[in-house]
Amino acid sequence: MAFELAKLGYDYTALEPYIDARTMELHHDKHHAGYTNNLNAAIAGTDLDSKSIEEILSGVSGYSAAVRNNGGGFYNHNLYWDVIAPGGAKSPSGVLLDAINDSFGSLQNFQEAFNKAATTRFGSGWAWLVLQDKKLAVSSTPNQDNPLMDVAEVKGKPILGIDVWEHAYYLNYQNRRPDYVNAFWNLINWDEVARRFKG
Repeated sequence: MAFELAKLGYDYTALEPYIDARTMELHHDKHHAGYTNNLNAAIAGTDLDSKSIEEILSGVSGYSAAVRNNGGGFYNHNLYWDVIAPGGAKSPSGVLLDAINDSFGSLQNFQEAFNKAATTRFGSGWAWLVLQDKKLAVSSTPNQDNPLMDVAEVKGKPILGIDVWEHAYYLNYQNRRPDYVNAFWNLINWDEVARRFKG
């Protein structure tokens, strides 16, 4: 069973001025497509061919670096495209907001923790909002790792993630990662984050 590159639910230009169209095109059509193709090549003819991506990632320490890196890249980008969208809710609400307040004390505290995780991740990687037994945590992972992996320091279900590889922002922001992270708050699809929280 080959994994397929997900189509974007919006145009390349839809996230401007926060993420430019050229970055979106390269990020989706080149980087994400590359992870997808390389994952399929890495699992072809193996027992992983019949597993879901979540099943593969949960035991990734037993597989090759190609499966770990490309499986993570495939999953992480699928989540990323879904949790950002043009014109979404400006802030979380309902049970998700309650959980954020319970876990971090306030929405502002959560934003500060998430920003710190994203801006201080050395090199390339991701920052996450993670669901752990009805509590929320913030973490970051190197490269294309994520909290579903058995190798992750903070394990759980990722419900929000930001890509802090340079390919996600460099054309527009150059080395100003904090500016990209701050702009990300204008793009979060809180309805999707809430769906993942409840699901």
